[in-house]
Amino acid sequence: MIFAAGILFSCVNDLDTIEKVTFDDKAAGEVMANAEVLITDSGYAQVRINAVIAETFKVPERVTKIKDGVTVDFYSPDGEIVSKLTALYGVVNHQTGIIFVRDSVVLRNINKNQILETEELFYNQSDSSIYTDRNVIVRRNGKVGTGSGIRTTQSFSSYQVNNPVGEAAMSDSD
Repeated sequence: MIFAAGILFSCVNDLDTIEKVTFDDKAAGEVMANAEVLITDSGYAQVRINAVIAETFKVPERVTKIKDGVTVDFYSPDGEIVSKLTALYGVVNHQTGIIFVRDSVVLRNINKNQILETEELFYNQSDSSIYTDRNVIVRRNGKVGTGSGIRTTQSFSSYQVNNPVGEAAMSDSD
């Protein structure tokens, strides 16, 4: 009987000890499936992010990694979706306000039926700029422009290719 009582009282689970053994500071603090985040300014939608899988990390900096697909809708001041960004992977840095996407990146201006294709793209929330230094393809009305690097706004209504390659006759009216 004394032996059984000794065994019962010797099995104590100390929460601090358990956390030291099981805690991994490199693991995600939050994991969400089919997540939707709406970024607003003064109550008006600016950006909506849809993610298949979103993992939020706090160390070394607060970031959310998006896996298996991400869609970003950009809104006009009138509340209409003006452009749409899709990619297979993304990272939202909460400190800097930079969203980075890669792998099969496509940015579409819905009204102009204008398409940008690249492998990496950055979106800066503070000035609404979208940019990359990677190779880009811009398609509009059957015309194609290529180059290395681009800078545009979230609406993708106008853009500047940093290093155009080849010849392409594209005008504002195209």
